[in-house]
Amino acid sequence: MGNSLGIRKKRTAKVMKIDGTVFRLKPPVSAGEVLKNHPGFSVLDADEVKSLGVRARPLAVGDPIRAGRLYFLVHLPRLPAEGNPRRAYSGNLRVSAKDRLESLLLSRRAVSDLAVHHQPAAAAAVAVAEKSPEGGMRLRMRLPKAEVVKLVEESRDAGEITKKIVELAASVRSTQEPPTPGAARKEKRTRFMEMPAEIIA
Repeated sequence: MGNSLGIRKKRTAKVMKIDGTVFRLKPPVSAGEVLKNHPGFSVLDADEVKSLGVRARPLAVGDPIRAGRLYFLVHLPRLPAEGNPRRAYSGNLRVSAKDRLESLLLSRRAVSDLAVHHQPAAAAAVAVAEKSPEGGMRLRMRLPKAEVVKLVEESRDAGEITKKIVELAASVRSTQEPPTPGAARKEKRTRFMEMPAEIIA
């Protein structure tokens, strides 16, 4: 004589509703037969819900309901039917390294142009003419140090340095004079790379 252990095979499948009520089904039965009495609902396998969560897919109408398993009968919102996927073209998506480098250089140049316009007064060349008490004209100039060094290196003697400083002062004075009211304004141009127009199909 010996001990024997018998395993009783479950012959029904459980289907649980959201409110907690359970009803049993005796296979062979398909998911479509369950859904006949519950229009607008879907049947989900409990094991799939446990492993996948919200991404669990409902059973198709022809899928069998297996004995010994738990199923959920739930009302899932119906998503709009997807047609053909929309094709969109948004400019030149494949940009070469050369194009990226050019656009980077253009953007840097644009930033440096902005920096030039906002330089402090000490950095730019400024010339101011005053009458001296002796009756002559006194010229005060504020030059960047690099400009002065350049003038000294390019000149042979003090007379040539003086001549170049006077020429520089004259050019600075002419740029500082306000424009006449009737003069036409110079057209501003953007320095950014032109992008192709977007095409959406």
